[in-house]
Amino acid sequence: MESFLNRVFKIRELNTDIKTEVRAGVTTFMTMSYIIFVQPAVLSVAGMDFGAVMVATCLSSAVATFLMAFLANYPIALAPAMGHNFFFVFTVVIGMKIPWESALGAIFISGSLFVLISVLGFIDKIILAVPETLKNAIAVGIGLLIAVVGLEWSGLVVDSPGTLVTLGNLKSPPVILSLFGIALIAILLSLRVKGAILWGILATALAGLPFGMVKYYGITSKPPSLLPTLFKLDIMGAFDLGIITVVFIFFFLDLFDTVGTLIGVGQEAGFIRNGKLPRAKGAFLADAIGTVQGALLGTTTVTSYIESLAGVSEGGRSGLANIITALLFLISIFFYPLAKMIGGGFQVSEGNILYPVTAPVLVIIGSIMLRTTSEIPWKDYTEAIPAFLTLIIMPLTFSITEGIAFGFISYSLLKLISGRRREVHWLIHLFAILFIFRYAFT
Repeated sequence: MESFLNRVFKIRELNTDIKTEVRAGVTTFMTMSYIIFVQPAVLSVAGMDFGAVMVATCLSSAVATFLMAFLANYPIALAPAMGHNFFFVFTVVIGMKIPWESALGAIFISGSLFVLISVLGFIDKIILAVPETLKNAIAVGIGLLIAVVGLEWSGLVVDSPGTLVTLGNLKSPPVILSLFGIALIAILLSLRVKGAILWGILATALAGLPFGMVKYYGITSKPPSLLPTLFKLDIMGAFDLGIITVVFIFFFLDLFDTVGTLIGVGQEAGFIRNGKLPRAKGAFLADAIGTVQGALLGTTTVTSYIESLAGVSEGGRSGLANIITALLFLISIFFYPLAKMIGGGFQVSEGNILYPVTAPVLVIIGSIMLRTTSEIPWKDYTEAIPAFLTLIIMPLTFSITEGIAFGFISYSLLKLISGRRREVHWLIHLFAILFIFRYAFT
């Protein structure tokens, strides 16, 4: 067995061993397993079946992670992306009033486009077209949007007629539980505890049990049915002119997330040589196929996870670590009662449901995603103002699309007026014009 694994994953060549790879795979799973509980909680807001989404999340994550292991031999795990799920629910389904089936169809088309350009080798051209400033601002904006949702779901922020939002009731039991969860996860992360987010979720759920804010359904059971979401995507509905923009937003979000993660993890693990990532084509293909099969199963964009850095820090250097992570995702489908207990909401009043267990995770993840603000050149107004508009518009309009649109338009305009148009790829000018037409005629 050892010789077989060494032959397939080149373990000795990468200066690692089976024990290290297994430990790395478990560590990566621990750091990203929160998605098993958060994803169904988020997508159920759009009317999707909680149990089916949970199974789709576990299966799509496992398949995509296996693909990364065999196509690229990297210890980079994949799962439905945070941020993409919020765009799917709040911007597309709720904001644009598009059925979730058609929205899944849009994800399928964007994933298929990703597969095509991965095979043809066009990735590099598209990556280079979008300025680093806007890439970083988009990540920050999505982080702020996720954090705002977490603050609302916790009850820490509530609506107010005069100021739109205000501080919630800090004496409310769900708010107190959410604050406990935020504090605990923050402390565990600060202490560099492995699986800090997962342990924080479990501890918060346990703390809520005696007070009735969390209902106990059990720990394990047979997997719930996948049928409510399996093959329910509406591909033809996604070709409607009204959501063509959505397809491209899904595509670019997936592209940026993948690029950022592969570069970040690749740099840390020492994979990048002479500025290039070996086997990048296989890595992008695994990510692209992951999105396609995820849409077929019934979940949002599947992409590479930056949490894979946790496994790399444990010494993971090969796809064997991914095999372990993928197997753990498969086993997770038998823990549906636990997922329902953690991801379920607590009704505080008529029509007002809070999620005190999962909300802290969103706040923490949002804060982590703000790290790329340091990469934005704030002293250059032609860069800083588009970046600011991108990151501030997203949370205030609850729309990733609007943030990207304002960023592209202002970036193109300021560069043109300041005589620096050559700094901008023609694709950015084209998208800016298209976004202007969108606002003018729709």
